[in-house]
Amino acid sequence: MPNPRPRSRPLMIVPVLVAALAILLASSSTARGLFSRVRSETFNKFTTALNNAPITTTTSTSTSPLQAAATANLTSSKMGRPPVYFFSHGGPDVQYNTKHPVYPVLQAIGKEIIQKVKPKAVVVFSAHWQATPSEIHLNNGDGPTDLIYDFYGFPDHFYKATFPATGSPQLAAKIQQLLTKADIQSKGLKRGLDHGVFSGFNVAFPPNTDQAITVPLVQVSLFKSEDPDAHYRLGQAVEELRDEGVVIICTGMTVHNLRDMQFTWGDPRPLPYAVSFDDALKEAVEGDAEGRLDRMREVVKRGDARQAHPWMDHLMPIYVAAGAAGKDKGVQTWTLHEGSFAWAQYRFGDVPEE
Repeated sequence: MPNPRPRSRPLMIVPVLVAALAILLASSSTARGLFSRVRSETFNKFTTALNNAPITTTTSTSTSPLQAAATANLTSSKMGRPPVYFFSHGGPDVQYNTKHPVYPVLQAIGKEIIQKVKPKAVVVFSAHWQATPSEIHLNNGDGPTDLIYDFYGFPDHFYKATFPATGSPQLAAKIQQLLTKADIQSKGLKRGLDHGVFSGFNVAFPPNTDQAITVPLVQVSLFKSEDPDAHYRLGQAVEELRDEGVVIICTGMTVHNLRDMQFTWGDPRPLPYAVSFDDALKEAVEGDAEGRLDRMREVVKRGDARQAHPWMDHLMPIYVAAGAAGKDKGVQTWTLHEGSFAWAQYRFGDVPEE
């Protein structure tokens, strides 16, 4: 049973949406049991509010600008290396819940990436794609990328979300070359974007706006493991992409405990570990880059680590980001402690001056 929560200032959120985002990610029998309870009277109480939430996705099927971008050659950038980003991405509700504090934060990060960093391509690692313990998979498809609605029990319009993106076999092949060079086995295949990508990206990079992604986008898997060293090496393997103007974005959550949602239902005050683990991760990331892996390796050994992440799939992406950062300093740009979750956002490296 979790320790009692300390009192803190109430946040402007719709607590059931946070609960719903966690349920969609559930794969364990415990989480599925919790989902069944959510589908009962408590969940139904909020269904109308969810259905009336504003929809910010586009229904446009035009992809010709993206097709053109996808066929452009990736050449060495003389504009300086773009930063690496870690998004705490939330669930499928994040793109509709405009009043949640993370919404304007993701918008601001997207604006920074598109208008200041100006990537030639985007490579994304999501907590929702784990391949095998020893092999990395990546999308090498050409043309528009489909979406994977990897959640259940949500209002119908959640399954009509769109996000226009175009892959790049050329970029995928380059990634595989780098992985092979680093002795990492890999396999290219056709796969859609999961909600760990498209939900948060619809906020950060809204289609049909001046913040839309119009350059190639390739998603790469994680290992199916909780090995921080392996994921750090994975990031190191693709660091060279930054020399070609590619922005690397890794998405997960800095604290992600589905099982303890039942103790925080309707109450945004954080459980103690949501604060302590998030703070420890910040300290590990923000220190000197030379000792960063050692510090981050120790974070997963903490006594509160299994409370913060009963399964560490949502934590591993920040190890990829830190590895891809090379010698660049990491900084936590924002965080929120909410129930059994933490929403920290990170940037590694400097934003180019305008």
